[in-house]
Amino acid sequence: MTRPPWEVADVIHRGGSRFLDRYQNALTWPQVKVLNAIARCRTAALGGHRDQCDGCGHRTISYNSCRNRHCPKCQTNARDKWLRARQQELLPVTYYHLVFSVPHTLVPLMWQNKKALFTLLFEASAAVLLEVAANPKHLGAEIGFLSVLHTWGQTLQPHPHIHCVVPGGGLSPGHERWIRSPRKFFVPVRVLSRVFRGKFVAALKKLFRRNKLRFFGTCERLSDPKEFAALTRTLFRDEWVVYAKRPFGGPEHVLHYLARYTHRVAISNHRILNVTDTDVSFRWKDYKHRSKHRVMTLPHEEFLRRFLQHVLPRGFPRIRYFGFLANRRRSLLLPLCRSLVGALSPPSAPASTAPAAGHLCPRCHAPMRIIQRLTASELLCEPARRVAAIDSS
Repeated sequence: MTRPPWEVADVIHRGGSRFLDRYQNALTWPQVKVLNAIARCRTAALGGHRDQCDGCGHRTISYNSCRNRHCPKCQTNARDKWLRARQQELLPVTYYHLVFSVPHTLVPLMWQNKKALFTLLFEASAAVLLEVAANPKHLGAEIGFLSVLHTWGQTLQPHPHIHCVVPGGGLSPGHERWIRSPRKFFVPVRVLSRVFRGKFVAALKKLFRRNKLRFFGTCERLSDPKEFAALTRTLFRDEWVVYAKRPFGGPEHVLHYLARYTHRVAISNHRILNVTDTDVSFRWKDYKHRSKHRVMTLPHEEFLRRFLQHVLPRGFPRIRYFGFLANRRRSLLLPLCRSLVGALSPPSAPASTAPAAGHLCPRCHAPMRIIQRLTASELLCEPARRVAAIDSS
């Protein structure tokens, strides 16, 4: 993939000071940390290393990455490493993709209680899948799946939702056989929607009774039990959206599909079309009009405000595993699932000796290897003529 002409870092460099002047009192430390990390990513400020080609001897200097999980430039390596680990867990069955969303009226409250209510979103959606799938009226099996949290829509506005990727089937109650799901659908989405709504609202009320929720600003009135009860009643007026995409084949398709969801950030650099001294333009899909591509232009300050509101609480995991894929059960139940499905255990993945795309020689495409680590001060103090001489050698 070619390097995009514009990046989120360009917006920070051009409009970051104005953004900080306007919003610095409202920013959390994790948001400031993300802002600084993206601005410094792959620059001399983070240090680097001198690389040499094993083929032609060409030398160059590379800058270090920030490795922040919200940085658009630092997700490729993390995603590839994660996908290699997941390759050993795939089963030769059809996989399904389900999406759980909450009503828009809940979004302000969720944004004031990110850790508690994002956790609730994970737990409620997982409990629904496990319960409905275990019901003999539907599948009657113990399933396993992974869930990925996304908090944004295409225009960077808040839209919290959970993506669940589920193998098509599960273990029988006694773990003696594998039960395959129906070919065209996993379990009825209308049933999932109603059970999801009930579980989420019940848990939300429980958090309120235990004083685990915070209310301020536009949500301050909800601290009154009557107002909160009125809100929860409105949540039952409409159907909650649980979307089931068409099944996407066997394991050969799953890794490619997962790569599109697991390590996303609010916006990729490839969606940014232009950055001026005052504005940024980016491409977005209008899902209400057949996914038509449109262009939105925002001032730097508004773009960065929208981007940073999707920074997750410190240490909050955005990928979680449930059922027979849960961390404490996977080592025992996954081999059992594989044997019951009739699959052979996959061979251990060999250690890759191929270099990453960023470590190929630009001249002869042979591997580049690190010959010297450089600190930020060494990079910043090194005369420009020496860098030019190294690059031209």
